Amino acid sequence: MDHDIGPAPSPQTRTGRSLFPNEYYELKTRIHDRLIDLIDLSLIESTDQHVIKSEIKSLVERILVEEENGVPLNLIERERLFQEIQDEVLGLGPLEPFLQDPTISDILVNTYRQIYVERFGILEITEARFKDDVHLRKIIDKIVSTVGRRIDESSPMVDARLPDGSRVNAIIPPLALDGPMLSIRRFAKEPLELEDLINLETLTPEIGEILQGIIKVKLNVLISGGTGSGKTTLLNVLSRFLPEKERIITIEDAAELQLKQEHAVRLETRPPNIEGKGEVTQRDLVRNSLRMRPDRIIVGEVRGQEAFDMLQAMNTGHEGSLTTIHANSPRDALMRLETMVAMTGLEIPSGFLRRYISSALDVIIHLSRLSDGSRKIISFQEITGMEGNIITLQEIFSFKQTAVDENGRVKGRFKSEGVRAKFIEKFNIVGITVPEDLFDPMNVLEV
Repeated sequence: MDHDIGPAPSPQTRTGRSLFPNEYYELKTRIHDRLIDLIDLSLIESTDQHVIKSEIKSLVERILVEEENGVPLNLIERERLFQEIQDEVLGLGPLEPFLQDPTISDILVNTYRQIYVERFGILEITEARFKDDVHLRKIIDKIVSTVGRRIDESSPMVDARLPDGSRVNAIIPPLALDGPMLSIRRFAKEPLELEDLINLETLTPEIGEILQGIIKVKLNVLISGGTGSGKTTLLNVLSRFLPEKERIITIEDAAELQLKQEHAVRLETRPPNIEGKGEVTQRDLVRNSLRMRPDRIIVGEVRGQEAFDMLQAMNTGHEGSLTTIHANSPRDALMRLETMVAMTGLEIPSGFLRRYISSALDVIIHLSRLSDGSRKIISFQEITGMEGNIITLQEIFSFKQTAVDENGRVKGRFKSEGVRAKFIEKFNIVGITVPEDLFDPMNVLEV
């Protein structure tokens, strides 16, 4: 089946003839261009949205009447045209309906012809499309300009964010050979809470209790996993348990964390300007944050030289810090950290570096997105120290897949590994009690 064109169903005239996709997009473009000449765009932000929408509708009606050939559209077709024109002027054009749909977690634009969305972990192609590459570029420019970023031939890829915190990545020719590409990682308007993750079977209530405890006793946590595994979602959930009285500093490439605490300072990196100057990296921000009297530092994702400064912060009195990392397993996460520190160019012997990592980090939580689109905490491990030249880990909880049912849904079991975590001593000191059978290997939950 050919999905290249994939437009919405073609509007039909009263004579029964369908407008071909190109005719429809030409009509919409003509109306949109004339509308931009007639409406004062500077008033859009300050004027009530209902008033603007009403004004747009009346202007579109007028333009349709003035159309030289007079396109006879019925009521349903007119309403669709009005809505799409509104989306072009006030929103992000063809993407707007997907941004309003709370079930969609990812929007992937593969050139102007194809728009894929992810619902409940499953990708599906849509019938929406852009008119052409120019139309798509306008929408990309609209997104990145609102956060002070730019994209052009000299800087053909960019990370940005939408007002709701959704993460945006765009890449254009000459790097993207077939045309502009746009990826949007959605974030819920109402962030998920711990209870939501338990209901979604991402974790068990017992693991949820331990997560609350490790934040309270200020353990340093590294969340690892692949793309789309739920690392940022879990980081947001953990941030809910941070005390209101503490000063929290977040450091991100594109601000997407949704902290509810009042005393939170949000920092964001800055790319170089058109002259290649003015860049501010995550490493710069981590270093600066140490001068801002933080109680906790949260780095959205370590991916480079800032890893060393983050470890330094954890080792110099900033306990309870949180960060995420791309990795395929907890052990791989530690190897990536080593590699990142090596990128700083410091001549640190591997044995000393591993000892430094083991003293900085307390817990590694590894997530994975399974074949049915569900996310699970696959492994919950505690760093216990060193044995020779190796960082020692002990697995506290795990999830093992056992089957896939007839509907493609993953079946498996969460279980305790029979190891009593060393950090329970810290729990006892602050008065956090845990059930005696929490670490019993017979403690299994089938999902």
